[in-house]
Amino acid sequence: MIPVALVVALALPATTADLPTPTPWQPGVISGPIHDAAPAFTPDGRTVYFGRSVGGGRPYPAIYTSRLVAGRWTPPEIAPFSGRYSDMEPAMSPDGAFMIFVSSRPLRTGDPMLNGHYAGQDWPEGGGALWRVDRTPSGWSRPYRLPDTVNVSASTFAPAVACDGTLYFMHPTEPSGRFHIYEARYRDGAYEAPRQMPFTQEAVSDVDPAVAADGSLIVFGSRRDPEIAVGSMDLFIAFKREDGEWGRPVHLGPKVNAAGSDAEARLSPDGRRLYFSSERLAADKPRDEKGWNNGKYNIWTTPLPPAALARLKAVSIATP
Repeated sequence: MIPVALVVALALPATTADLPTPTPWQPGVISGPIHDAAPAFTPDGRTVYFGRSVGGGRPYPAIYTSRLVAGRWTPPEIAPFSGRYSDMEPAMSPDGAFMIFVSSRPLRTGDPMLNGHYAGQDWPEGGGALWRVDRTPSGWSRPYRLPDTVNVSASTFAPAVACDGTLYFMHPTEPSGRFHIYEARYRDGAYEAPRQMPFTQEAVSDVDPAVAADGSLIVFGSRRDPEIAVGSMDLFIAFKREDGEWGRPVHLGPKVNAAGSDAEARLSPDGRRLYFSSERLAADKPRDEKGWNNGKYNIWTTPLPPAALARLKAVSIATP
């Protein structure tokens, strides 16, 4: 029997050939000299929230925001609910009514920040839980922590939300400490018990899900399929079949993926464009250790042509 990974590899030239080469998104404005990741847009696409790592005189990662004004994105500012604790990975609900993000903030004022444990080591103040802010007439509400049903460990990261309220996220499993992606459906005002994604491979990590608003596809980072890997972490896509189950993940090819790490995928509100963070360098720009083109995570983007998505879907949902 021909291995599934080989079948997918043979199909890749046809399925990914017309995926355009990614370009850096807002270099020098939003993509800067420290790690930037996970852009979450309001439904009109005119406001973005994203994560920025430790640096620039700040001791913890924070969530920043920028607005599109007269065709230009404004200089990023720290979001009103962020800046005191370690915050990252914002995910906007498709209707813009709420946003879920990751934070190590304590549940009660005065308590210590959340510690994490994954990849075989402890991460002081580096844990993660899913928190939510709601849109109100006066702005965002105070953050509140999601229930333990989805905050299943002190290292719960990378939320994504579909229109029906289904929540996707990742957390590590023991004893390996590798991250895997989970799906928690939302029914009658509460989250159901999360289920591990059916394409999970225990021996490899899957991270950072981005889900289409209608829940029809997922893009995520993974270390799977070393036969076709381009970098240390590559982007894959999977589609739902008509029966509601997920098809197999398909590698997004050597244009989208590059040497190094490609992760923190996000989709535009209309689902027609992919955003992700990459360690790649822009080939047409000189390397600048103090500028944005320095090999740290910048945000890159590429369109998702319908014809390419159709071919990727055909491979994903095909019967093994």
